[in-house]
Amino acid sequence: MKKILFALSTVALLASCSKKELELSPFNQIETSQAFNTETDVNLAVLGMYTGLRNNNYVNGTWNILADVMADNLIISSLGRQTLTVFGDWRYNGDATVGFFSNGYVIARRANAILENIEKFPAGVFKDNVRGEALAVRALVYFDMARTFSKTFENATAADSTMAYITSTDAKQLPTKEPVRGFYQKLVTDLTTALPLINTTNGVGRLNKAAVNGLLSRLYLYMGDFTNCIAASNAALGTTPVLPSRTDFSLIWTDQTNNGVLFKVVNTTLDNINAQGVNYYQTVGGLIRSEYVCEYNLRQLYQPSDIRTTAYIQTSLYNGVLQNHIIKYAGRPGQVAGVVDHKVLRTAEVLLNRAEAYQRSGNDVQALADLNLLRANRYSSSTPLALTGTALGDEILKERRLELAFEGDRFWDLKRRNQPVQRDANFGDRADGTGVKYIFTSLPAGNHRFQLPFPSSEINFNKGFKQNPGY
Repeated sequence: MKKILFALSTVALLASCSKKELELSPFNQIETSQAFNTETDVNLAVLGMYTGLRNNNYVNGTWNILADVMADNLIISSLGRQTLTVFGDWRYNGDATVGFFSNGYVIARRANAILENIEKFPAGVFKDNVRGEALAVRALVYFDMARTFSKTFENATAADSTMAYITSTDAKQLPTKEPVRGFYQKLVTDLTTALPLINTTNGVGRLNKAAVNGLLSRLYLYMGDFTNCIAASNAALGTTPVLPSRTDFSLIWTDQTNNGVLFKVVNTTLDNINAQGVNYYQTVGGLIRSEYVCEYNLRQLYQPSDIRTTAYIQTSLYNGVLQNHIIKYAGRPGQVAGVVDHKVLRTAEVLLNRAEAYQRSGNDVQALADLNLLRANRYSSSTPLALTGTALGDEILKERRLELAFEGDRFWDLKRRNQPVQRDANFGDRADGTGVKYIFTSLPAGNHRFQLPFPSSEINFNKGFKQNPGY
């Protein structure tokens, strides 16, 4: 960890500094004390923090596919380049793990630098909003790191630990691991502290009050705190939840509308980062050559009347083989393929969070109302359901899977509910279920591989920082 922090101690703010400023400091670096003198400096640092979300092997890395690869939503295409197989086969270890560990701390350090220096500014809306954004970004990143490397709050015991919740830019730290449950409580503290500070609106690509409430909705659901999940969901959704119409829904994925998007990371044509699309497929001779395709059973759950079917999946030939390709990240019309904004949080997820929280706390009436509201905006001929109890809970989870498929949710969601990954060995990668089948089909609930390993380089450098059990 010290190695990470030392490497970042003088470079984390470079994304927010001008060439002129860089020339004024020795060694082409800016000391933190010189980078926060004006509101303009701070605004540049805030933009640099958001740039970190986009550029540090996170939302424009493999995040949008990793949790689906490790679960049961996708099956590897025999016609692709065989990417990410170490994750799909659950063969990762300390020498072959995700780069999100060190890169997550890069982003958190940018937030910490802002928080350490914002106190020099006078009290007021500007200072409060910047503090709120930095706290919320830090919590967003640390929550996803916790999902990746730790047991969940409900599954963890007092003895289970995770990485350190770093809140300082001090490069000399050699932190040890800390309890999982305490880590989650710090996430709550960051988000609830940010909530009264942050602006109601901050523009596209920046967090705001509704988005922070949405993140709290997600966090409380993972913690099994259904009362607070419902309250946060209510605050995020307002009295009338805004769900995109069937006409608008497909436009979300081509960046032609922000309807129903609470927070997204902007990826401009100049940024030209196409990793989200390339994770799923490349275009060869005008045809889709997929890395991963929709798993057969999941494809059967998508109905012709469901707008998500055509928004997410295209069935077409490549090399004479018919497959169910994922087109959710195809890109904007007439622009570079695969270059799209990353939708971090949508109203549909918050609605599903609330529906599950209602159902699990015994309020089937409100849970059913939320479920039917979502269905009315997804199916062209949706007859309201009349379900209760386990059947209602199962239907909510089915709609969650259909709605959030291919958005980096499935593996973490199974883990949250302490369920196994169970793949169907009877079906392969072709549209009709034939073709190459799964080799690895089952990851039991509670298996240590639900917690990805920390990089061996960090374990070797910081002797007080221990590897996750089982690796």
